[in-house]
Amino acid sequence: MLKLDNHPSGRHFLHIPGPSPVPSRILRAISYQTIDHRGPEFGVFGLSLLTQIKQLFKTKNPVIIYPSSGTGAWEAALVNTLNTGDLVLMYESGHFASLWNRLALRMGLRTEIIGQPGIEGWRYGVDAQKIEERLKADTQHEIKAVCVVHNETSTGVTSDMLAVRKAIDAAKHPALLMVDTISGLCSADYQNDDWGVDVTISGSQKGLMMPPGLGFNVISQKAIEASHDSKMPKAYWAWDEILEANKTGYFPTTPATNLLYGLSEAIEMIMGEGLEQVFQRHQKLGAACRAAVEAWGLEVLCKDPAVYSPVVTSVLLPEGIDANALRKVILERYNLSLGTGLGRLNGRVFRIGHLGDCNELSLMAAISGCEMGLQAFGITLKGSGVLAAQKILQ
Repeated sequence: MLKLDNHPSGRHFLHIPGPSPVPSRILRAISYQTIDHRGPEFGVFGLSLLTQIKQLFKTKNPVIIYPSSGTGAWEAALVNTLNTGDLVLMYESGHFASLWNRLALRMGLRTEIIGQPGIEGWRYGVDAQKIEERLKADTQHEIKAVCVVHNETSTGVTSDMLAVRKAIDAAKHPALLMVDTISGLCSADYQNDDWGVDVTISGSQKGLMMPPGLGFNVISQKAIEASHDSKMPKAYWAWDEILEANKTGYFPTTPATNLLYGLSEAIEMIMGEGLEQVFQRHQKLGAACRAAVEAWGLEVLCKDPAVYSPVVTSVLLPEGIDANALRKVILERYNLSLGTGLGRLNGRVFRIGHLGDCNELSLMAAISGCEMGLQAFGITLKGSGVLAAQKILQ
């Protein structure tokens, strides 16, 4: 059993941008008795779940469910559609986009990175015009896929995926569009079919309010056709066997049965609230959090209001202030966990997650803890972020 040296009174406030807090309803569902994953009861459950989950992605296409992290779903998207040595266009909008690029390189793909260099380059969304220009220059259609991140949790930026689809179409280029919405799903609006996405990648531990452990691929007919020509080594990740088994609600390998119970409960909670209402709630919480940051006299990392993330707010501290030391003070004094700065942002930012099972009062607790922590750390604040956030939420 996990033993911790410190057991502070009250609840722990988990405000990292994922894993997000898991509601009691989902935890209870996960605790249900495990059933035979080859028996008739599971087949009925599996068929229902595979239909239900399409609502979240706004798709009619198949949704592949893996017992994996989002990183596994990244790999699955690539190995099922590409061949060793293929060229992939990667737009580096943040740390997770750079990690996806690194994974592609390790798999034997060639990658070309576009985007703006340095910290400043991570303060804006994906520039679809740059993608269009590069694809138009690729007259031999050497580029086989365009990979972009929908919601970049390292920066607090949600990019326009429809603009990327339009850029590919304007270039008249056959490249597959692959989108990572690991943190965007069920937090920011996502329209798989209407945006013409060929492979969507997501995970369970963000807006779905689940523990880590499930990865998803949503696959278009074009992606399925590409998979028939893919020769990259794959077994566990292979779509063909999964699609065949899913026709009757089953899986070719052992599924994460109890996590699937939790997934079913999560879908019921989200659709019960209403998907559009969920998006509106996240937008409101994000606006309140940014109002607090501005009231403190600090900078929101994202510089373009059009792409502010409803999932997470990254706060840029002045030069010379160690964001990691600040986070340590806030955790130790107030039992509040905040996201660390990743990659080139390490030590420069802290991140406030406001996704999933988060409401007005839970966000206000996080903002209050941040405000007290900033003051305890010796940072002079311009004004009260608590009051500024309250005005938005009222």
